[in-house]
Amino acid sequence: MINTIAAKELKVGMYVRMPVAWIKHPFVRNEFILTSADQIEKIVESGFDDIAVDTAKSVLSIEDVEAISHSDKDINPPTDWNPEKFLTDDLKEAIQDTKMPKEDKAKEVYKLSLQMMGRLLESPTVENIKVSKEGITSIVDMILREPETSGYMLNITSHDFYTYTHSVNVGILSIMVSKEIFGNSDAHDMHELGAGYFLHDMGKTKVQPEIINKPGRLNDDEMFKMRTHPYQGYKILDKAGALSEECKIIVMQHHEREDGTGYPRRLKKDEIHPYGKIGCISDVFDALTAERSYKQALTPYEALRLMKEQMLNHFQADIFRSFVLLFSK
Repeated sequence: MINTIAAKELKVGMYVRMPVAWIKHPFVRNEFILTSADQIEKIVESGFDDIAVDTAKSVLSIEDVEAISHSDKDINPPTDWNPEKFLTDDLKEAIQDTKMPKEDKAKEVYKLSLQMMGRLLESPTVENIKVSKEGITSIVDMILREPETSGYMLNITSHDFYTYTHSVNVGILSIMVSKEIFGNSDAHDMHELGAGYFLHDMGKTKVQPEIINKPGRLNDDEMFKMRTHPYQGYKILDKAGALSEECKIIVMQHHEREDGTGYPRRLKKDEIHPYGKIGCISDVFDALTAERSYKQALTPYEALRLMKEQMLNHFQADIFRSFVLLFSK
């Protein structure tokens, strides 16, 4: 049931529907559960007098609010952005700035990368995908030419498990390990690899939010639907004319495992391309080091140790060793 109430009367736990397009309010989503007084204050400050509330989706107890996954809790965008431009000049300027201290540059590029991916996943149009690939190309170039800056980015990656945060983290990690493995070989298009790694989870935009954001383990039916996201991502990039061979491999194979227990095709060993194997390792590592509503985040050391002791059969050993080297420099 939908009720319209005064913005000042909103309460934590209510499921609200914003009355305007997402680019005209300070939240990533148009519909979400209020989990803090700060969100209510932002709605009031934005000049909205009345807000639609879906009582069927609202929750009442503090326990229910606290059980909501991080993907729903922090519905504020990672940074302020210009709603008129998808790829802001700030990202280009930060990447090209040769005078900014490396650590500050890493923080700024990482923050703006989150902004770009957050907006793309909210609005995965053909045009936005094409523009985002331009931004990813610039980020990849910076990672390749500025090892000190990319090293700082490795250390500041956020451990909140939002899809846009995960996408950026996997992109950074995978390009860095690809550089470690492939060096300066002309046989690999690092720009398209970067696009594949940053966009590897695009298919999740086609999976129901209640499955993506479920604060606990998925049941068999939910897991089946979740496992469609590699193919859904393939279709999205194909429709956008952005499906290079590198993107196709990464999107379709980033959940395949060396021992054949992965999905969607249960590939194993040499059936999996090295690009897919790199994406798999980065994806698992970032998931382990992310804090979820039902588990604490592991430290990078704890995650690498767990991967080595309990999951090594999922990964190609020499690629995993190259991945570990990233954290020993």
